Amino acid sequence: MKDGKAQGRLAQAVAPLQAEHQGHSGTVPLVDAREAFAARVTLARQAEYQLDLQYYIWRKDITGTLLFEELHEAADRGVKVRLLLDDHNTAGLDALLIGLQQHPNIEVRLFNPLKLRRPRFLNYLFDFRRVNRRMHNKCFIADGSVVISGGRNIGDEYFGATSDILFADLDALLIGPVVEAVQNDFERYWTSTSAVPLDKLFTLTKPQELSALKQVAARYKQNPKAQAYVKAIDELPFVQQLQRQEIKVYWSETQLVSDSPAKALGRARPQQMIPHQLQQAIGTPQSHVTLVSPYFVPTKNGVKELIAMAKRGVQIIILTNSLAATDVAVVHAGYAKWRRKLLRHGIQLFELQKLSPLARRQQRKERRQRLKGKERFGSSASSLHAKTFMVDLTRVFVGSLNFDPRSAAINTELGFVMHSRDLALKIEQAIVQTLPHYAYQLRLIKNKVVWVERLGKQRTYYRSEPGASIWRRLAVRILERLPIERLL
Repeated sequence: MKDGKAQGRLAQAVAPLQAEHQGHSGTVPLVDAREAFAARVTLARQAEYQLDLQYYIWRKDITGTLLFEELHEAADRGVKVRLLLDDHNTAGLDALLIGLQQHPNIEVRLFNPLKLRRPRFLNYLFDFRRVNRRMHNKCFIADGSVVISGGRNIGDEYFGATSDILFADLDALLIGPVVEAVQNDFERYWTSTSAVPLDKLFTLTKPQELSALKQVAARYKQNPKAQAYVKAIDELPFVQQLQRQEIKVYWSETQLVSDSPAKALGRARPQQMIPHQLQQAIGTPQSHVTLVSPYFVPTKNGVKELIAMAKRGVQIIILTNSLAATDVAVVHAGYAKWRRKLLRHGIQLFELQKLSPLARRQQRKERRQRLKGKERFGSSASSLHAKTFMVDLTRVFVGSLNFDPRSAAINTELGFVMHSRDLALKIEQAIVQTLPHYAYQLRLIKNKVVWVERLGKQRTYYRSEPGASIWRRLAVRILERLPIERLL
């Protein structure tokens, strides 16, 4: 199999590039949401031998259905497909997954599965300690030659970025030696005791016919909302661009950091978990840290470490979601109580706006158009989902890891450290360009947290969480006082 893969289209496309950069891995950042979707479809279509996929969430929506059908079509071509999904978010998918499993070239396993398929919530009542631990890893491996990994799950909300948001999420397409490390990591998860073959689970659900999947996918392709995705696929001849070296590839020493699957059983040793591995790979920041995380829960110890860095002269910039933009308000409570202390020590805090000033202006215009009977263009609402940080503008982390206790101690995670100044500068530049137009900057004025919004030379100051209802703000105030931080 390995020898066969070496002769495949994908292997042949990357081989000349690897020969020029011996020992280094190549990274192509995927910031644009539609390109990130198109890249996955392209890999599925170009694969000739094997597709290995590992995801926390896979929605049964437009993009999720289209990608399921791409796996089905690949399997029909003789490609071996292995799909490992965390079971926390598979509600409503059993029939389709069982249908896929019946294909001779497709095998599906569920990670840390819920033993009672319906009603699912009973598992959390009677088996909470086990089912609270989830597999948050995300990777897409084609023919053992190319990997896509990062922050995105599979679903419309992860691929449906509008023109109003520049930096909602981030994936990396990787080639080179690191791919073998990811393949080996997938194997240890696939063969772990927590990865249970679908046919080993008891369910009364009948399989969905794959002909029905094909019909639904064909119908979705005609949906106006799907046209942007279909067009993106046609406009991203990835393999040909790689061969002609038309894609910018950042070559560097690249390290995989990944939790042991034993973490899902509560049995992983510290050196088998990402926090320890990151510390070894990143080292001690000397001058600069830029951190992007949708869920930022620094904890008491984390705040101490950040303040100690700031006192050493390290410039620290943190971008997370505002209360209005976050999809998990309870996690925001674990961050909000530390804002004043962080700001007092010179740490720069930015919070992504749900709607930028320009988007709100457009929204008002669209509202007037709807009143006149004109058609609406679409939503410009956004929520940060990227997980990345830069250290000293020389080291970059991209992965699934949120900066919260859940990612550190409960869920399994996967990511990469690239030792690349060029890549660090590119991502840093994207963030810096984003902040003034899409994020509030937090300041302390008379020891009170104030949110500053910029639109050109205009400044607007907010004295409470902007864009959030009084009830949402009140809920966060209450949650801040509860002893739930270790679960966030």
